[in-house]
Amino acid sequence: MERSARPVRRWGAAAVASAAAVAVVLPTTTAEAASGPSVSAKGAFLLDSGKNSGLWGKDADTRRQMASTTKVMTAVTVLDTKGVDLDKKVTIKQSYRDYVARTGASTADLRTGDKLTVRQLLYGLMLPSGCDAAYALADTFGSGGTEAARTASFIAKMNKKAADLGLKNTKYDSFDGISRAGNNFTTPRDSAQLARHALGNSTFRTVVKASATRQKAANVNRTYYWDNTNKLLGSYKGAIGIKTGTGTSAGACLVFAAERNGRTVVGVILNDGANRYPDAVKMLDWAYRTKSSVKLRQLPESAQKD
Repeated sequence: MERSARPVRRWGAAAVASAAAVAVVLPTTTAEAASGPSVSAKGAFLLDSGKNSGLWGKDADTRRQMASTTKVMTAVTVLDTKGVDLDKKVTIKQSYRDYVARTGASTADLRTGDKLTVRQLLYGLMLPSGCDAAYALADTFGSGGTEAARTASFIAKMNKKAADLGLKNTKYDSFDGISRAGNNFTTPRDSAQLARHALGNSTFRTVVKASATRQKAANVNRTYYWDNTNKLLGSYKGAIGIKTGTGTSAGACLVFAAERNGRTVVGVILNDGANRYPDAVKMLDWAYRTKSSVKLRQLPESAQKD
């Protein structure tokens, strides 16, 4: 009989948005429409990706913690590696499992000794927000003689990529968003620019658009079932990603994107409460000049909370 691996439930340090149905509409007054959507997030930004033009922002250049939305850069750093082999097999180490157990992090529930490809680890990174998958990728794509050296090298690569992309208000001190020194920050504007860059990669687009996936280990008869923690997928018309994040300091965060009639809009929410999804819908509706009644996709009990 085939064995299956579903991530165990782990709760982040911050409250997570409710899965209840929400209905939002566009601002009704001319003044509101001119100034932009009213959102509870402390920081937010909307970007027209095709034109690379900012549409609206709220404290768009204020640096804030970003929690697991860090993993967008984790994926970009891997995918932008020259000659990257997405079919390269990576052996899962016990240290990856120990890390998520020690930190209480979200997990893809990777099993020690299993071999998964880099492409599969990207799914484990972005859908269930697996910090074990982030560790595996950092350990694989960093350089050095020890895990500590390799992960530190990978974080340095993340910071170099941020500099190369002109993200002047972004810094990383972790490969997954679990910041020990609080030196892991970005701004809504920087995060939107990073998301725009990431969406230019077809593999990234394919991964973050999936609401769920099944991935079989290469060396054992085990299938991983991963649900995407982003509830906009399958709920908001045209939603194509991208990444959730929650943390005590960061609050509820969301990097999101939608595509309608050939126009892609990227949005970022940093430090929100339980309203990140209604806020995201308001923002996208404002950008597309429409109004939506959205019932959020329900996640199964086994899904991660991020």
